[in-house]
Amino acid sequence: MSRNYKFHNPESAYFVSFAVVEWIDVFTRNEYKNILLDSLTYCQQNKGMEIYAWCIMSNHVHLAFRSIGELNPGQILGDFKRHTSKAVVKAIMENPKESRKENLIATFKKAANKTSSVHQFQFWRHDNHPIEIWSNKVISEKIRYIHNNPVDASLVFRPEEYMYSSASDYSGNKGLLSGVVLVAI
Repeated sequence: MSRNYKFHNPESAYFVSFAVVEWIDVFTRNEYKNILLDSLTYCQQNKGMEIYAWCIMSNHVHLAFRSIGELNPGQILGDFKRHTSKAVVKAIMENPKESRKENLIATFKKAANKTSSVHQFQFWRHDNHPIEIWSNKVISEKIRYIHNNPVDASLVFRPEEYMYSSASDYSGNKGLLSGVVLVAI
């Protein structure tokens, strides 16, 4: 398990946030956000990831989840980040409409050169501070924080208006990611 993922209690739920290197606004294009959604779905169906709340912002992701399978939460998150970093970088490189391609790839290469654990491109920042969700009060706080992120960024007026979040599920509508486990907040 990586030193960056300190999930001390493998049975607990966790709140995590992770960002793109240099906090670059990569997820301004829906096709890149959809790669993350597909990967979250894969983790739900194949890796035992139970998701309580999520939000994809322009340069970072918030997630409240736990492992209900054989893999511990750190392994699931590490696999998710490894896969999505490769998939998003590939999508950027292959996207003929991506006007920022050269700058993005150069930034990912530069970030990789600064670390010994990444060889070609570093997409996600390595820092990650999982917070164990150990009470109903903490999970309510974290879910509200996740859902209010787009409101605080002035992207929408109400959390449920932001498509790339589980807020719509909590407001009684169907969101983009199936299988979100709703908890009382």
